[in-house]
Amino acid sequence: MPKRILQGVVVSDKNAKTVVVEVERRYTHPLFKKTVRRSKKFHAHDEDDTFKVGDIVRIQESAPISKNKRWVVLKDKV
Repeated sequence: MPKRILQGVVVSDKNAKTVVVEVERRYTHPLFKKTVRRSKKFHAHDEDDTFKVGDIVRIQESAPISKNKRWVVLKDKV
């Protein structure tokens, strides 16, 4: 099964080798037919601490790195 890749914005880079990425998804509400925005934060591994707050990045699923980290930041900036 392929690994999921998501795109989001870095909202925190205070932890060592870790960034917090907020990923937003949009969908149509089943009853009201209105577009709804939902967001979720993911802890992602950033080996070189290259990404800063406000950067748009892509993250990929990985094996567990720590208690909260299960994603890795891809090297190419979006």
